[in-house]
Amino acid sequence: MVRLSKAAKTSKPAGKGKAAYKHKFIIDYSRPAADQIFDTAAFEKFLHDHIKVDGKEGNLKDKIEIKKNDQRLTVTSQVPLSKRYLKYLTKKYLKKSTLRDFIRVVASSKDTYELRFFNLTTGDEEEE
Repeated sequence: MVRLSKAAKTSKPAGKGKAAYKHKFIIDYSRPAADQIFDTAAFEKFLHDHIKVDGKEGNLKDKIEIKKNDQRLTVTSQVPLSKRYLKYLTKKYLKKSTLRDFIRVVASSKDTYELRFFNLTTGDEEEE
């Protein structure tokens, strides 16, 4: 009689029972777009060109879909994609377009980033 280890008893055949991976991220740029200092079309193109899939930039195919709504950008991924990677690319775009000094990227919920202006109000009061 052959005894199987506990791991061998519970392992499943490879490729069977795999759940489809699907995740949706949102980048809300309503505040800078309302002031017309943020180019939404250029940002969308930047993400299309710079998101890496399988180690290659611009290799989205049908694995990652980017949709532009009114004041939001929705990134739907069929492959593992980190929210932090989208934040990195957003900050990279802001630096490239010289907006990084005025706009910051803030996580407003679990799957959403929001672009906000820095609070430039200083605590300096008039000295007498």
